[in-house]
Amino acid sequence: MEKIIIKTYEEPELKDPIFVGGLPGIGNVGKITADYFIDKLKMKKIADIYSEYLPPQVFINNSIVHLVRDSLYYKKTGKKNDLIFLAGDFQGTTQEGQYELSYKTLELLKKYNVSKIYTLGGYSIGKIVEKPKVLGAVSDIKIIKTLEKAGVEFSDGEPNGGIVGSAGLLLGLGKELFNIDGACLMGETSGYFADPKGAREIINALTKILKIRINLKDIDEKTKQLEEITEKMKQETQNKTSKEDLNYFG
Repeated sequence: MEKIIIKTYEEPELKDPIFVGGLPGIGNVGKITADYFIDKLKMKKIADIYSEYLPPQVFINNSIVHLVRDSLYYKKTGKKNDLIFLAGDFQGTTQEGQYELSYKTLELLKKYNVSKIYTLGGYSIGKIVEKPKVLGAVSDIKIIKTLEKAGVEFSDGEPNGGIVGSAGLLLGLGKELFNIDGACLMGETSGYFADPKGAREIINALTKILKIRINLKDIDEKTKQLEEITEKMKQETQNKTSKEDLNYFG
């Protein structure tokens, strides 16, 4: 078996497509965002990417197995730029795998003359935040003004550990080896669990950047459910602390 196998379904003719990559990561913020766009825009699949760099497993749904993979989808917008999205089950499990999968994806995208790259991810702040920010990093300073208008914030040196995984490599390799400019959008998240709240803020920013409209009802409902859960957790913690205090004085 080859290390990476690409199964192609369609080879659409696209107009100056913008590429958006959102794979699982911190708080699954990037994955939630990409999956939401693919679903709401009813995107069509270009290809599945199978690899020994992904975990050796299958998922099971209604007793049917699903070999893990990453996938590329497209949407003809009828505007200046069409769209290509990357979503999937996992990122590469090794450093070599991360590089190889990112490079192979960019090679596949090269024939579509991708005009810009946006990668998506979570920025862990180690606590639950009421109003997550969207932080940005760019491969070309000229992109900053456009992103700021969409509500993306820039903080010098943040994230201080750099951008790890596909969100960083797709952007870096895209710039250095394929001459495609781009940016990474990072939604603040506690990093403790799958976080639709951080994803919701990226979705909001990305719709402005891409100049498209998307129904936010479903993501708003998931955000509300998360808020209810976190509020319940806070109350349980407070009640537990109060009981411990009473026992101490008893």
